[in-house]
Amino acid sequence: MFSDVEQKLKKKNKILFSRDSECLQELKMMIEQQKHRTLVMWALDCAKVPLAQFEEKYPHELRPRMALELCEAWARGKIKMPAAKRAILDAHAVAKEIDDSIYGALCHAVGHAGATVHVETHALGLPFYELTSLVLRFEKDEYQKRIHEKINYYCQRLIYWQENIDKLDFEWASFLMDDNRPNKEKLLNKKSGAVKDY
Repeated sequence: MFSDVEQKLKKKNKILFSRDSECLQELKMMIEQQKHRTLVMWALDCAKVPLAQFEEKYPHELRPRMALELCEAWARGKIKMPAAKRAILDAHAVAKEIDDSIYGALCHAVGHAGATVHVETHALGLPFYELTSLVLRFEKDEYQKRIHEKINYYCQRLIYWQENIDKLDFEWASFLMDDNRPNKEKLLNKKSGAVKDY
């Protein structure tokens, strides 16, 4: 299940997971079935964990937190894309500045979570990077159990938001209210030829 991760680890890749990672196939299929709003709430919710971990070590670095806050404001229609986009890019910039692969991956996870407001294809960036940070933090025998637990957490939170998204009394940006728009992650999968008729 983790052979691709092991290969990337040996090659010293900065990101150890992808859309082809065997361990992420169930989550990826679930993501492809969601409304954009559901994925936004899921990503912003799940990003609180890597943000908290990052802030434990870097309490004075506020750019990742600012990215999440501005992306939530963008999702609510309170600000426009350019301000949120700048904040997302700033969160990613922190990863390069701190020269810390574990905590840099957490910054990238937060940045992708925020960018999910823009398009569904960023949603998987959250697990790609957060799971990478877990692998880097724990020994080989330890990380696999933690990866399974984290993926289960992602799936459970996605089910929660799928069941509750229409119960929220939130004001949404108009572009998130069109539930007839196709899920871009699903379109990407079809375009790559990876989707077969079920």
